[in-house]
Amino acid sequence: MQTGKAISIPSILKVGNGTLGKIGEYLQAEGLTSVVMFLGNGLIDMFGETVMESLHGAGIDVLEYSELDTVEIDDIITLAFAIPNKAKAVISIGGGKVIDAGKYAAFLRNLPFISVPTSSSSDGFSSASASLLVHGKRTSVPAKLAYGIIVDTQVIRTAPEKFIYSGIGDMVSKITALYDWIFEEKSGCGVVNDFAVMVAKKAVNSFVRTPYESIKDELFLKELVDSLAMSGIANEIAGSSAPTSGSEHLISHALDKILEHPQLHGIQVGIATYIMSVVQDHRYVRIRTVLEETGFFEYAATLGMKKQDFCDAIDMAPSVKPFRHTYLHEQKYRDAAKKLVMEDEILGRVLQ
Repeated sequence: MQTGKAISIPSILKVGNGTLGKIGEYLQAEGLTSVVMFLGNGLIDMFGETVMESLHGAGIDVLEYSELDTVEIDDIITLAFAIPNKAKAVISIGGGKVIDAGKYAAFLRNLPFISVPTSSSSDGFSSASASLLVHGKRTSVPAKLAYGIIVDTQVIRTAPEKFIYSGIGDMVSKITALYDWIFEEKSGCGVVNDFAVMVAKKAVNSFVRTPYESIKDELFLKELVDSLAMSGIANEIAGSSAPTSGSEHLISHALDKILEHPQLHGIQVGIATYIMSVVQDHRYVRIRTVLEETGFFEYAATLGMKKQDFCDAIDMAPSVKPFRHTYLHEQKYRDAAKKLVMEDEILGRVLQ
């Protein structure tokens, strides 16, 4: 008799101050003794020496390392099959681009992927999909959950604050995403996995209840990264992104298509989360409080985002994922969301 569903979880999960300098011992303990490593633009100068010393000190053979700045799927396929056969793991150090590229290359070669994000801008470092350019369009393609997640909070702290705000926006979005998923099941269009809901709910609740004086506090950053990592586990349990990506993500994906220069994913998602929480009439006070008190709204107001773009994105949202049935897949809720964008006092400060 089957006793339950088997899922993958990271074998390495290290979040804390100074973990980047211990990467070698983490990999050596797992027997990952020969690796290829990709870094984001400019990061060899910033972190290369620290990482190489750690890897060499632990007897890890670095077969190749280079900076990487492409998410074109054809480039990543070529890259993947150029990885030496004796490689035992792929390491990506940097932001979303290099994480997604390395993750997909590792997936194609069936190699363990070690995710080392240098910012907390989204949960992409822990997800089982990669956002790549396919025929010029940003597309989510399947990958595998990271074998290892290593996050140095000191590195996260020194990244520009906009990346922390982006991570905050992506994290609070789990509140509206979960409510969309439950709504979808009630509408007869999907099936909720209660365990995935529990994990995602615990992740976001742990984060929004974290005491802090500054968004650069060690505890705050650790809670943010831990909670983003747990989101990836929730998706793995569900077998989809439904626990962590709902109507608020559809608005952001639509903005990516509409705008010539979209904002950071988590910034767009955070604003869309506030919109949808009011439309859903679900925990909007908590979401508004987090986004106000962290300075998220204040930062977002400097970006010159436009109300009309959000209204257009709301209309486009259902076509982004026509197989889903979020609140925005119903006309009355799209109308309510657009009305809110045009009339809400907070959005009046944040959007032009």
